[in-house]
Amino acid sequence: MKTLKTDVVVLGAGTAGLNAIRALEKEGRDWLLVESGPYGTTCARVGCMPSKLLIAAADHAHAAREAPKFGVQVDAMRIDGAAVLKRIQRERDRFVTGAVEDTEALPAKRRLCGSGRFTGPGKLGVDGNQLVEFEAAVIATGAHPFLPPPFDTPSPAVLTTDQLFELEQLPSSVAVVGMGIVGLEIGQALSRLDVDVTFFNNQSKVGPLTDPELQATVQSFFAENFEVHADAKILSCNTDEQGATLAWQNASGERQSGTYELILVAAGRRPNVSALNLAAAGVDTDKHGMPVNWDEQTTQCGDAPIFLAGDCNDYRPLLHEASDEGRIAGENAALYPSVNTHTRRTPLAIAFTHPQMAIVGKAFASLEKNDIKIGEVSYDNQGRARVAGENKGLVRLYATKQGGRLAGAEMFGPDVEHLAHLLAWSIQQDSTVKSLLTMPFYHPVVEEGLRTALRRLAKKLDIQDDCRTQDFAVSPGM
Repeated sequence: MKTLKTDVVVLGAGTAGLNAIRALEKEGRDWLLVESGPYGTTCARVGCMPSKLLIAAADHAHAAREAPKFGVQVDAMRIDGAAVLKRIQRERDRFVTGAVEDTEALPAKRRLCGSGRFTGPGKLGVDGNQLVEFEAAVIATGAHPFLPPPFDTPSPAVLTTDQLFELEQLPSSVAVVGMGIVGLEIGQALSRLDVDVTFFNNQSKVGPLTDPELQATVQSFFAENFEVHADAKILSCNTDEQGATLAWQNASGERQSGTYELILVAAGRRPNVSALNLAAAGVDTDKHGMPVNWDEQTTQCGDAPIFLAGDCNDYRPLLHEASDEGRIAGENAALYPSVNTHTRRTPLAIAFTHPQMAIVGKAFASLEKNDIKIGEVSYDNQGRARVAGENKGLVRLYATKQGGRLAGAEMFGPDVEHLAHLLAWSIQQDSTVKSLLTMPFYHPVVEEGLRTALRRLAKKLDIQDDCRTQDFAVSPGM
């Protein structure tokens, strides 16, 4: 068996792994990269980028359908499903190529292809024929789509996003199982591209939002615009060359069934850790092989020289978080046994549905309700949103009673990806409601809705008399 020695071994060549390598090089440490699959990140191959390409096509189709309300007639609009998918694949491949080139630019002698499994402290076996001896390890192995029963039997009619973007033609009908961010984004986009979409969910909760007021708004929106089977229990899935037949029990306990060309299972992702044998590396693990003492500020597993970064730690499975965690893990692996704690950035999560959803800072579910005040604004009649025909949604801001500092927000509304960034920066800078009201707000823009919510927070906090008069000025459509 060939033995290799290195300071730090990095498992996984995705966003977290590559950032860990950059940190290791900055610290002047020797490293070895082990990757079991093809190069290229989850984001580029099957995640952020192809899904947003699909959504972009869907947005154009939606805009064409909505044009007549503005007096603009669009004649003979047609969805060319094959062309939609070809563009997705072409642009997706361009993003993947960039990620692959970044990895292949690393020295070949530092890249090892194969599956790693720990055989003892400081020892990693690769494909059973190579041994890597190391001082510390960064685990950045990502995650894989979860296929619960009865979808765990392979079938060409049952897809995850790993296969969806390889289709040559859009299907006529799809059952989307799961109404989290991925299911909602993809399902709504497919519907706008003339695919007959039916949603199934094993609970009533829709999407990531935790505020009851926002959940009610979101649930109502999707129930009004789609066929939704909430609180449904899938009983069976039978497939043949015609597609798939689902049988389920609805919320009332009645048995129902339907046939669809394809099933898209969007039941979440699971960390790629169970095959690593982390326990052999000195990590305390649960029955799933996950570390029980993982620290989000150091990425370290207990006291072991093992650092988990990116989707494999199941903390915040988002690209910008994976990037940060890779840097933190690489730095701490380089410095081990010294380990630095890092202040994490303000949490920021966005769902690219239409209207969009976002959670910034503390979600409603994590708040101490007695310590906060809430200000809200409906976008149903907000000026700029109404002008654009996008007047739908609700934004809720949370501020501390003591000091009036913005603590978090949950949003469902037009292009709230931009509002979310403004609020995330504000929270990270420890802004107060009063200081935010002194910021400039142009008219007419959707951000004026944010000012309305801030004004209502000021009244709830009883600080409106401390604010400048012009910060409460009235203009049309606010």
